[in-house]
Amino acid sequence: MAKLTIKDVDFKDKIVLMRADFNVPQDAGLNITDDTRIRATLPTIKYILEHGVKRLVLMSHLGRPDGKVVEKYSLKPVSERLKELLGEDILFLNDCVGDNIKQSIQSAKERIVLLENLRFHAQEEANDADFSKQLASLGEIFVNDAFGTAHRAHASTEGVTHFLKSAAGFLLEKEIKYLGGAVSNPAKPFVVILGGAKVSDKIGMIENLLPKADAIIVGGGMAYTFLKAQGKPIGNSKLEKDKLDLAKSILQQAKDQKKDILLPVDNIVVEAIDANAKVETVGEDIPDGKIAVDIGPKTAKLFMDRLSTAKTIVWNGPLGIFEMDAFSKGTKDVAGFIAQLSCTSIIGGGDTAAAIAKFKLEDKMTHISTGGGASLEYLEGKVLPGVAALTDK
Repeated sequence: MAKLTIKDVDFKDKIVLMRADFNVPQDAGLNITDDTRIRATLPTIKYILEHGVKRLVLMSHLGRPDGKVVEKYSLKPVSERLKELLGEDILFLNDCVGDNIKQSIQSAKERIVLLENLRFHAQEEANDADFSKQLASLGEIFVNDAFGTAHRAHASTEGVTHFLKSAAGFLLEKEIKYLGGAVSNPAKPFVVILGGAKVSDKIGMIENLLPKADAIIVGGGMAYTFLKAQGKPIGNSKLEKDKLDLAKSILQQAKDQKKDILLPVDNIVVEAIDANAKVETVGEDIPDGKIAVDIGPKTAKLFMDRLSTAKTIVWNGPLGIFEMDAFSKGTKDVAGFIAQLSCTSIIGGGDTAAAIAKFKLEDKMTHISTGGGASLEYLEGKVLPGVAALTDK
Protein backbone atom coordinates (compact mmCIF):
# COMPACT_ATOMS: atom_id res chain seq x y z
CA MET A 1 0.00 0.00 0.00
CA ALA A 2 1.37 3.41 -1.03
CA LYS A 3 -0.18 5.24 1.94
CA LEU A 4 0.94 5.36 5.56
CA THR A 5 -0.73 2.76 7.76
CA ILE A 6 -0.86 2.70 11.55
CA LYS A 7 2.17 0.40 11.60
CA ASP A 8 4.24 3.26 10.09
CA VAL A 9 3.37 5.73 12.87
CA ASP A 10 4.70 6.27 16.41
CA PHE A 11 1.73 6.86 18.74
CA LYS A 12 3.66 7.16 22.01
CA ASP A 13 2.27 9.98 24.20
CA LYS A 14 0.26 11.37 21.27
CA ILE A 15 -3.39 12.38 21.02
CA VAL A 16 -4.78 10.44 18.05
CA LEU A 17 -7.87 11.58 16.15
CA MET A 18 -9.57 8.62 14.48
CA ARG A 19 -12.45 8.55 12.00
CA ALA A 20 -14.50 5.39 12.46
CA ASP A 21 -17.72 4.24 10.82
CA PHE A 22 -20.18 3.80 13.67
CA ASN A 23 -23.22 4.29 11.43
CA VAL A 24 -25.04 1.29 12.92
CA PRO A 25 -28.70 0.24 12.67
CA GLN A 26 -30.92 0.80 15.74
CA ASP A 27 -34.45 -0.15 16.71
CA ALA A 28 -37.18 2.24 17.89
CA GLY A 29 -35.77 2.11 21.44
CA LEU A 30 -32.33 3.18 20.06
CA ASN A 31 -30.85 -0.24 20.83
CA ILE A 32 -28.09 -1.20 18.38
CA THR A 33 -29.37 -4.15 16.32
CA ASP A 34 -26.11 -4.93 14.49
CA ASP A 35 -22.70 -3.90 15.87
CA THR A 36 -20.63 -5.31 12.96
CA ARG A 37 -19.20 -1.90 12.07
CA ILE A 38 -18.18 -1.21 15.67
CA ARG A 39 -16.49 -4.61 15.98
CA ALA A 40 -14.71 -4.06 12.67
CA THR A 41 -12.80 -1.08 14.12
CA LEU A 42 -11.65 -2.90 17.29
CA PRO A 43 -8.32 -4.19 15.90
CA THR A 44 -7.27 -0.64 15.00
CA ILE A 45 -8.47 0.81 18.32
CA LYS A 46 -6.68 -1.91 20.31
CA TYR A 47 -3.45 -1.51 18.32
CA ILE A 48 -3.36 2.26 18.99
CA LEU A 49 -4.11 1.74 22.70
CA GLU A 50 -1.36 -0.87 22.96
CA HIS A 51 1.22 1.50 21.48
CA GLY A 52 1.44 4.11 24.21
CA VAL A 53 -1.16 6.61 23.01
CA LYS A 54 -1.97 9.44 25.41
CA ARG A 55 -5.58 9.76 24.21
CA LEU A 56 -7.66 8.26 21.41
CA VAL A 57 -10.39 10.58 20.13
CA LEU A 58 -12.99 8.76 18.04
CA MET A 59 -15.39 10.48 15.65
CA SER A 60 -18.17 9.25 13.37
CA HIS A 61 -21.52 10.09 11.85
CA LEU A 62 -24.81 8.24 12.42
CA GLY A 63 -27.83 8.50 10.14
CA ARG A 64 -28.78 11.62 8.19
CA PRO A 65 -29.44 14.46 10.64
CA ASP A 66 -28.74 17.00 7.84
CA GLY A 67 -26.71 19.46 9.88
CA LYS A 68 -29.12 19.61 12.84
CA VAL A 69 -28.99 18.09 16.33
CA VAL A 70 -31.39 15.12 16.18
CA GLU A 71 -31.54 13.16 19.43
CA LYS A 72 -32.21 9.76 17.81
CA TYR A 73 -28.93 10.08 15.90
CA SER A 74 -26.80 10.60 19.00
CA LEU A 75 -23.70 8.39 19.28
CA LYS A 76 -24.34 7.84 23.00
CA PRO A 77 -25.53 4.22 22.47
CA VAL A 78 -22.32 3.58 20.50
CA SER A 79 -20.21 4.75 23.46
CA GLU A 80 -22.06 2.25 25.70
CA ARG A 81 -21.48 -0.61 23.25
CA LEU A 82 -17.81 0.31 22.80
CA LYS A 83 -17.37 0.33 26.56
CA GLU A 84 -18.79 -3.22 26.71
CA LEU A 85 -16.62 -4.47 23.85
CA LEU A 86 -13.37 -2.90 25.08
CA GLY A 87 -13.95 -3.30 28.82
CA GLU A 88 -12.74 0.26 29.32
CA ASP A 89 -14.39 3.53 30.33
CA ILE A 90 -15.12 5.95 27.51
CA LEU A 91 -15.70 9.68 27.83
CA PHE A 92 -18.63 10.69 25.62
CA LEU A 93 -18.76 14.37 24.68
CA ASN A 94 -21.90 16.21 23.58
CA ASP A 95 -20.31 17.93 20.56
CA CYS A 96 -17.34 17.45 18.22
CA VAL A 97 -15.76 20.92 18.02
CA GLY A 98 -15.18 23.97 20.25
CA ASP A 99 -12.94 25.09 23.12
CA ASN A 100 -14.93 23.07 25.69
CA ILE A 101 -14.47 19.91 23.69
CA LYS A 102 -10.74 20.51 23.30
CA GLN A 103 -10.43 21.22 27.04
CA SER A 104 -12.38 18.06 27.94
CA ILE A 105 -10.07 15.95 25.76
CA GLN A 106 -6.94 17.47 27.33
CA SER A 107 -8.13 16.89 30.91
CA ALA A 108 -9.86 13.51 30.42
CA LYS A 109 -9.05 10.72 32.85
CA GLU A 110 -10.17 8.17 30.25
CA ARG A 111 -7.88 7.05 27.41
CA ILE A 112 -10.77 6.94 24.92
CA VAL A 113 -13.04 9.84 23.99
CA LEU A 114 -16.02 9.62 21.62
CA LEU A 115 -17.27 12.81 20.01
CA GLU A 116 -20.93 13.46 19.22
CA ASN A 117 -22.28 12.94 15.67
CA LEU A 118 -20.22 14.91 13.13
CA ARG A 119 -23.26 15.44 10.92
CA PHE A 120 -24.99 17.55 13.58
CA HIS A 121 -22.89 20.22 11.82
CA ALA A 122 -23.65 21.00 8.15
CA GLN A 123 -19.96 21.91 7.70
CA GLU A 124 -19.00 18.22 7.97
CA GLU A 125 -20.57 17.14 4.66
CA ALA A 126 -19.63 20.49 3.07
CA ASN A 127 -15.95 19.70 3.85
CA ASP A 128 -15.67 23.19 5.32
CA ALA A 129 -12.00 24.18 5.79
CA ASP A 130 -12.52 25.94 9.13
CA PHE A 131 -14.53 23.00 10.53
CA SER A 132 -11.82 20.59 9.28
CA LYS A 133 -9.18 22.70 11.04
CA GLN A 134 -11.19 22.67 14.28
CA LEU A 135 -11.47 18.87 14.14
CA ALA A 136 -7.75 18.52 13.35
CA SER A 137 -6.86 20.71 16.33
CA LEU A 138 -8.21 17.98 18.65
CA GLY A 139 -5.34 15.58 17.83
CA GLU A 140 -1.73 15.28 16.69
CA ILE A 141 -2.09 12.35 14.27
CA PHE A 142 -5.12 11.36 12.15
CA VAL A 143 -6.16 7.75 11.50
CA ASN A 144 -8.93 6.90 9.04
CA ASP A 145 -10.57 3.51 9.53
CA ALA A 146 -13.97 4.44 8.05
CA PHE A 147 -14.03 2.77 4.66
CA GLY A 148 -17.82 3.20 4.50
CA THR A 149 -17.36 6.97 4.06
CA ALA A 150 -14.05 6.95 2.15
CA HIS A 151 -15.92 7.76 -1.09
CA ARG A 152 -17.04 11.10 0.39
CA ALA A 153 -14.77 14.16 0.63
CA HIS A 154 -16.05 15.31 4.04
CA ALA A 155 -14.30 17.35 6.73
CA SER A 156 -13.61 14.26 8.87
CA THR A 157 -12.35 12.10 5.97
CA GLU A 158 -10.55 14.49 3.61
CA GLY A 159 -10.48 17.94 5.22
CA VAL A 160 -8.52 17.00 8.35
CA THR A 161 -5.73 15.43 6.28
CA HIS A 162 -4.59 18.92 5.22
CA PHE A 163 -3.61 19.65 8.84
CA LEU A 164 -2.35 16.32 10.27
CA LYS A 165 -0.14 13.39 9.32
CA SER A 166 -2.72 10.81 8.21
CA ALA A 167 -2.62 7.01 8.19
CA ALA A 168 -4.97 4.14 7.31
CA GLY A 169 -6.30 1.86 10.04
CA PHE A 170 -6.35 -1.93 9.64
CA LEU A 171 -9.91 -2.04 8.30
CA LEU A 172 -9.28 0.59 5.62
CA GLU A 173 -6.02 -1.14 4.68
CA LYS A 174 -7.80 -4.52 4.40
CA GLU A 175 -10.55 -3.08 2.18
CA ILE A 176 -7.96 -1.56 -0.16
CA LYS A 177 -5.96 -4.80 -0.23
CA TYR A 178 -8.91 -7.00 -1.23
CA LEU A 179 -11.05 -4.65 -3.32
CA GLY A 180 -8.01 -3.01 -4.91
CA GLY A 181 -6.49 -6.41 -5.64
CA ALA A 182 -9.71 -7.57 -7.30
CA VAL A 183 -9.72 -4.48 -9.48
CA SER A 184 -6.03 -4.42 -10.40
CA ASN A 185 -4.68 -7.97 -10.31
CA PRO A 186 -7.17 -10.76 -9.50
CA ALA A 187 -6.08 -14.39 -9.43
CA LYS A 188 -7.74 -16.16 -12.38
CA PRO A 189 -10.28 -17.49 -13.20
CA PHE A 190 -12.03 -14.33 -11.94
CA VAL A 191 -15.83 -14.46 -11.69
CA VAL A 192 -18.04 -11.51 -10.78
CA ILE A 193 -21.57 -11.98 -9.40
CA LEU A 194 -23.93 -9.04 -9.77
CA GLY A 195 -27.41 -8.86 -8.32
CA GLY A 196 -29.73 -6.33 -6.77
CA ALA A 197 -32.56 -4.44 -8.35
CA LYS A 198 -31.04 -2.11 -10.92
CA VAL A 199 -28.66 -2.35 -13.86
CA SER A 200 -28.10 1.41 -13.48
CA ASP A 201 -26.47 0.90 -10.05
CA LYS A 202 -23.90 -1.50 -11.51
CA ILE A 203 -23.00 0.04 -14.92
CA GLY A 204 -19.65 1.43 -13.74
CA MET A 205 -18.72 -1.83 -12.10
CA ILE A 206 -19.62 -3.90 -15.18
CA GLU A 207 -17.62 -1.60 -17.47
CA ASN A 208 -14.59 -1.67 -15.15
CA LEU A 209 -14.59 -5.41 -14.39
CA LEU A 210 -15.77 -6.94 -17.69
CA PRO A 211 -12.30 -6.68 -19.33
CA LYS A 212 -10.70 -8.30 -16.24
CA ALA A 213 -13.32 -10.96 -15.46
CA ASP A 214 -13.59 -14.38 -17.07
CA ALA A 215 -17.34 -14.42 -16.51
CA ILE A 216 -20.07 -12.22 -15.05
CA ILE A 217 -23.04 -13.89 -13.36
CA VAL A 218 -26.19 -11.76 -13.25
CA GLY A 219 -29.13 -12.39 -10.90
CA GLY A 220 -31.57 -10.34 -8.87
CA GLY A 221 -33.97 -7.79 -10.35
CA MET A 222 -31.35 -6.47 -12.77
CA ALA A 223 -31.25 -9.81 -14.64
CA TYR A 224 -34.70 -9.21 -16.13
CA THR A 225 -33.63 -6.06 -17.98
CA PHE A 226 -30.90 -8.20 -19.63
CA LEU A 227 -33.37 -11.01 -20.43
CA LYS A 228 -35.82 -8.50 -21.91
CA ALA A 229 -32.94 -7.07 -23.98
CA GLN A 230 -32.51 -10.60 -25.41
CA GLY A 231 -36.19 -10.54 -26.40
CA LYS A 232 -37.37 -12.93 -23.68
CA PRO A 233 -40.76 -12.48 -21.95
CA ILE A 234 -40.32 -11.37 -18.32
CA GLY A 235 -43.97 -10.96 -17.20
CA ASN A 236 -44.25 -8.24 -14.54
CA SER A 237 -40.67 -8.69 -13.32
CA LYS A 238 -38.39 -5.75 -12.51
CA LEU A 239 -37.53 -3.81 -15.67
CA GLU A 240 -35.57 -0.64 -16.37
CA LYS A 241 -37.01 0.22 -19.78
CA ASP A 242 -34.59 3.08 -20.31
CA LYS A 243 -31.63 0.70 -19.81
CA LEU A 244 -32.56 -1.88 -22.45
CA ASP A 245 -30.15 -0.43 -25.02
CA LEU A 246 -27.41 -0.35 -22.40
CA ALA A 247 -28.07 -4.01 -21.51
CA LYS A 248 -27.85 -4.92 -25.23
CA SER A 249 -24.59 -2.99 -25.49
CA ILE A 250 -23.09 -4.80 -22.45
CA LEU A 251 -24.11 -8.20 -23.87
CA GLN A 252 -22.47 -7.27 -27.19
CA GLN A 253 -19.29 -6.04 -25.45
CA ALA A 254 -19.07 -9.36 -23.59
CA LYS A 255 -19.48 -11.25 -26.88
CA ASP A 256 -16.81 -9.12 -28.57
CA GLN A 257 -14.41 -9.70 -25.66
CA LYS A 258 -15.26 -13.43 -25.59
CA LYS A 259 -16.50 -13.11 -21.99
CA ASP A 260 -19.49 -15.05 -20.63
CA ILE A 261 -22.47 -13.33 -19.09
CA LEU A 262 -24.62 -15.92 -17.31
CA LEU A 263 -28.31 -15.11 -16.85
CA PRO A 264 -31.13 -17.07 -15.16
CA VAL A 265 -32.42 -20.11 -17.08
CA ASP A 266 -35.26 -20.74 -14.63
CA ASN A 267 -37.02 -18.53 -12.08
CA ILE A 268 -39.10 -18.56 -8.94
CA VAL A 269 -42.23 -16.48 -9.67
CA VAL A 270 -45.25 -15.11 -7.80
CA GLU A 271 -48.33 -13.04 -8.66
CA ALA A 272 -47.59 -10.48 -5.94
CA ILE A 273 -44.53 -9.80 -3.77
CA ASP A 274 -45.81 -11.08 -0.45
CA ALA A 275 -44.11 -13.38 2.06
CA ASN A 276 -47.11 -15.75 1.88
CA ALA A 277 -47.49 -15.70 -1.90
CA LYS A 278 -47.82 -18.99 -3.76
CA VAL A 279 -44.49 -19.64 -5.51
CA GLU A 280 -43.85 -21.65 -8.65
CA THR A 281 -40.80 -22.45 -10.74
CA VAL A 282 -40.85 -21.56 -14.44
CA GLY A 283 -38.22 -21.70 -17.18
CA GLU A 284 -36.56 -18.78 -18.98
CA ASP A 285 -39.88 -17.43 -20.25
CA ILE A 286 -41.84 -15.76 -17.47
CA PRO A 287 -45.63 -15.85 -17.99
CA ASP A 288 -47.73 -12.67 -18.17
CA GLY A 289 -48.73 -11.36 -14.75
CA LYS A 290 -45.94 -13.21 -12.93
CA ILE A 291 -43.04 -11.56 -11.08
CA ALA A 292 -39.64 -13.24 -10.76
CA VAL A 293 -38.40 -13.05 -7.13
CA ASP A 294 -35.47 -15.51 -7.10
CA ILE A 295 -33.35 -17.70 -9.36
CA GLY A 296 -34.53 -21.29 -9.87
CA PRO A 297 -32.63 -24.53 -9.07
CA LYS A 298 -31.25 -25.00 -12.63
CA THR A 299 -29.87 -21.45 -12.53
CA ALA A 300 -28.29 -22.03 -9.12
CA LYS A 301 -26.58 -25.14 -10.52
CA LEU A 302 -25.44 -23.26 -13.65
CA PHE A 303 -23.96 -20.49 -11.50
CA MET A 304 -22.27 -22.93 -9.10
CA ASP A 305 -20.73 -24.93 -11.95
CA ARG A 306 -19.14 -21.72 -13.26
CA LEU A 307 -17.98 -20.66 -9.78
CA SER A 308 -16.47 -24.07 -8.97
CA THR A 309 -13.14 -23.32 -10.73
CA ALA A 310 -12.87 -19.64 -9.74
CA LYS A 311 -9.78 -18.39 -7.91
CA THR A 312 -11.29 -14.93 -7.24
CA ILE A 313 -14.99 -14.15 -6.74
CA VAL A 314 -16.41 -10.66 -6.26
CA TRP A 315 -20.10 -10.57 -5.33
CA ASN A 316 -22.19 -7.40 -5.25
CA GLY A 317 -25.97 -7.69 -4.97
CA PRO A 318 -28.26 -10.56 -3.86
CA LEU A 319 -29.80 -12.98 -6.41
CA GLY A 320 -33.38 -12.66 -5.15
CA ILE A 321 -35.50 -10.94 -2.52
CA PHE A 322 -33.49 -12.68 0.21
CA GLU A 323 -35.11 -10.70 3.05
CA MET A 324 -38.21 -12.90 2.58
CA ASP A 325 -37.37 -16.52 3.41
CA ALA A 326 -39.56 -17.87 0.59
CA PHE A 327 -37.44 -15.98 -1.96
CA SER A 328 -34.00 -16.46 -0.39
CA LYS A 329 -33.01 -19.96 -1.53
CA GLY A 330 -31.02 -18.93 -4.62
CA THR A 331 -28.87 -16.43 -2.73
CA LYS A 332 -28.47 -18.84 0.19
CA ASP A 333 -27.47 -21.84 -1.96
CA VAL A 334 -24.90 -19.88 -3.98
CA ALA A 335 -23.48 -18.31 -0.80
CA GLY A 336 -23.19 -21.72 0.85
CA PHE A 337 -21.44 -23.10 -2.24
CA ILE A 338 -18.90 -20.24 -2.31
CA ALA A 339 -18.29 -20.71 1.43
CA GLN A 340 -16.76 -24.16 0.84
CA LEU A 341 -14.56 -23.17 -2.11
CA SER A 342 -10.83 -22.56 -1.64
CA CYS A 343 -10.70 -19.20 -3.41
CA THR A 344 -10.58 -15.50 -2.57
CA SER A 345 -14.21 -14.51 -1.97
CA ILE A 346 -14.89 -10.79 -1.70
CA ILE A 347 -18.37 -9.68 -0.67
CA GLY A 348 -19.47 -6.12 -1.45
CA GLY A 349 -21.11 -4.28 1.46
CA GLY A 350 -24.77 -3.38 1.88
CA ASP A 351 -27.41 -5.98 1.01
CA THR A 352 -24.88 -8.66 -0.01
CA ALA A 353 -23.16 -8.43 3.38
CA ALA A 354 -26.59 -8.51 5.07
CA ALA A 355 -27.46 -11.69 3.14
CA ILE A 356 -24.19 -13.39 4.13
CA ALA A 357 -24.86 -12.42 7.76
CA LYS A 358 -28.42 -13.77 7.56
CA PHE A 359 -27.10 -17.14 6.42
CA LYS A 360 -24.36 -17.04 9.10
CA LEU A 361 -21.53 -17.45 6.59
CA GLU A 362 -19.44 -14.38 7.51
CA ASP A 363 -16.47 -16.39 8.76
CA LYS A 364 -16.43 -18.52 5.58
CA MET A 365 -15.75 -15.58 3.22
CA THR A 366 -12.29 -14.08 2.65
CA HIS A 367 -13.44 -10.49 2.97
CA ILE A 368 -16.79 -8.79 3.60
CA SER A 369 -16.67 -5.09 2.81
CA THR A 370 -18.07 -2.68 5.40
CA GLY A 371 -18.81 -0.05 2.76
CA GLY A 372 -21.82 -0.29 0.44
CA GLY A 373 -21.37 2.79 -1.75
CA ALA A 374 -17.62 2.96 -1.12
CA SER A 375 -17.00 -0.64 -2.19
CA LEU A 376 -19.15 -0.16 -5.30
CA GLU A 377 -17.24 3.00 -6.30
CA TYR A 378 -13.89 1.31 -5.63
CA LEU A 379 -14.90 -1.65 -7.81
CA GLU A 380 -15.90 0.85 -10.49
CA GLY A 381 -12.26 1.96 -10.48
CA LYS A 382 -12.97 5.38 -8.95
CA VAL A 383 -10.51 7.20 -6.70
CA LEU A 384 -11.86 7.41 -3.13
CA PRO A 385 -11.14 10.87 -1.64
CA GLY A 386 -10.73 9.50 1.91
CA VAL A 387 -8.00 7.12 0.72
CA ALA A 388 -6.29 9.48 -1.74
CA ALA A 389 -5.97 12.15 0.99
CA LEU A 390 -3.90 9.96 3.36
CA THR A 391 -0.18 10.69 3.71
CA ASP A 392 2.00 8.91 1.14
CA LYS A 393 4.62 6.50 2.46
